[in-house]
Amino acid sequence: MRYISFGDEPTISPDDFFMNEALKEAKEALAEDEIPIGAVVVWNGRIIGRGHNLTERLNDVSAHAEMQALTAAANSMGGKYLRDCTLYVTMEPCVMCAGACYWFQLSRIVFGAYDVKLGFGRLNQKVTHPKTIITGGIRENECAELVKDFFRTKRGK
Repeated sequence: MRYISFGDEPTISPDDFFMNEALKEAKEALAEDEIPIGAVVVWNGRIIGRGHNLTERLNDVSAHAEMQALTAAANSMGGKYLRDCTLYVTMEPCVMCAGACYWFQLSRIVFGAYDVKLGFGRLNQKVTHPKTIITGGIRENECAELVKDFFRTKRGK
């Protein structure tokens, strides 16, 4: 695995670096009182699409972070397929988003926290493209706590 160094900062893996970028998007969602899930799409070591949940603002149940990032990436690439691209998302994708990843033909999905209720892996692992490599649990605790804290605050606990 390659590692990235930024001057005096410690060397980190690309997965940690890009998950941190997805976490920035999740924090933007939190600031907008949306469920704090963020996503970025990476191609050739650069971010080509960013997104965070917009379901409340857009009044659209399909406006998930992944969908926003995938659409932005496709627009950036000038085509509908995202071969050789990686989606980094702070929460395990739902079946809808995993299905979208299939159609975009992503090479890789990297997620932070597992979604034990609605994650695609619990419901139907075959919804992603058979060639897509899936990695879960990157910065899992940090990603999970962001969502847990959001719902604790909403429920007043």
